[in-house]
Amino acid sequence: MAMKSYPPEFKADAVALYLSDPARTYASVARDLGINRETLRLWVKEARVNGTAGAKKAAPAKRPMAGPLSSDDVLEEENKQLKARIRELELERDILRRAAKYFAGETNW
Repeated sequence: MAMKSYPPEFKADAVALYLSDPARTYASVARDLGINRETLRLWVKEARVNGTAGAKKAAPAKRPMAGPLSSDDVLEEENKQLKARIRELELERDILRRAAKYFAGETNW
């Protein structure tokens, strides 16, 4: 069986998708993208060695509980969290769209 060749953008997107959510596994991301789990693991390992994987997002800093929070502060914090989640979901959607486009062009019907 011949080895498949993937473009660097696809590899970088796959690594970013895996690193974007610590709860995701190699197997789940690889299954979503239609690639082998070991292939993804090697790409992530290579990206970490080369320093191209990017730093994992740090957990959001929690405010010290010095006093009561106003409802505006609570809404503002929730809004920031929701916007961050939207950005993450849009990134995942774009990566999956590119993967689907790549694999659709690869078929020889």
